Amino acid sequence: MAPQFLGNDIYRRSSYGGLHPLAIPRVSTAIDLARALGWIDGRSYRTVRPASIAALSRFHDPDYLAALQQAERDQALPADLQERYRIGRDANPIFPEVFSRPATACGASLKAAALVAEGGVVFSPAGGTHHGRPDRASGFCYLNDPVLAILALLDGGIQPVFYLDIDAHHGDGVQDAFAGDERVWTVSLHEAGRWPHRPPAPAGGLDDRGGGQARNLPLPAGFHDDEMAFLLEAAVLPLIERVKPAALVLQAGADCLADDPMSGLMLSNGGYWQVLRQVKDLAPRLIVLGGGGYNPWSVARAWVGCWGILTGREPPEDLPPAAEALLRAIAWRHSRARNPPARWFTSLTDPPSRGPVRDEIRVIAREVLRP
Repeated sequence: MAPQFLGNDIYRRSSYGGLHPLAIPRVSTAIDLARALGWIDGRSYRTVRPASIAALSRFHDPDYLAALQQAERDQALPADLQERYRIGRDANPIFPEVFSRPATACGASLKAAALVAEGGVVFSPAGGTHHGRPDRASGFCYLNDPVLAILALLDGGIQPVFYLDIDAHHGDGVQDAFAGDERVWTVSLHEAGRWPHRPPAPAGGLDDRGGGQARNLPLPAGFHDDEMAFLLEAAVLPLIERVKPAALVLQAGADCLADDPMSGLMLSNGGYWQVLRQVKDLAPRLIVLGGGGYNPWSVARAWVGCWGILTGREPPEDLPPAAEALLRAIAWRHSRARNPPARWFTSLTDPPSRGPVRDEIRVIAREVLRP
């Protein structure tokens, strides 16, 4: 099966609203940019449907799902339900598609699991909502599509599964969902000291093994391409080779990029893409999901570059006029958009982010491989 790109027009008209970090266009821009480059055709793009309540209930509490549906229907929720389920609280707003949008991302991830059952590659940039809890919203995530995809793989007898998360934020919801499950390994590279802050204090730290099958790499601010290359070779690839996964799920959150306003990590998209280049052939089944990413230009360019890697395409030296016009038409109400660099509109590729490999990065590599 040729690589498949999963999407839906709900992302074209849906927004978290106001000044929320997810008020920006992301998935729709990635789809349009890939089309402007001629990288999507009728054979590679599939429109997906929202997951059913029955499918969502494989992980999520039915009463919580009912509250999400009520919030979408009424565009409001009683205070006690808001408090219980964190809907309309903690920057998890009630917006017109508050159930339909995350349910569509889950439908895509479940479709991805079905498509790769016999082997293959699927890309779903709307996925990667790794903070969602069985019975509450968390971290802009109302549902947890990576968990549902992994459960679908396991239900089909596909194991072990290796979940690799390069979002700037700890993949806590996925790690906790599979704590103690020997069929699933979860590895999260994230900025140290960044949300989610939750007890116990070492959550997401080097010593957090999530029941035994988790590894966490808390990264210092300023983490750059050369340090990512080092950790790949010294820690991540050896872990994958040790596990020999039947399926690999990559959460490719783009908030680890230097141009993103929500973290202190400093990767270029070239350093970010190198992760995918090096892991994409290490399992017979590969699902690549989106995740964080709060600069509309950097996240769309990063995700389209992922699709290019999956389909064997190299970034053009200069974007064609249609692609540049698409990017220049985006409006972003953020201080970083006041004087944007030309490359956000004219190039798919960032300049490299280079530097020495710090001692704390070497310590992380040693500790992650410790039994």
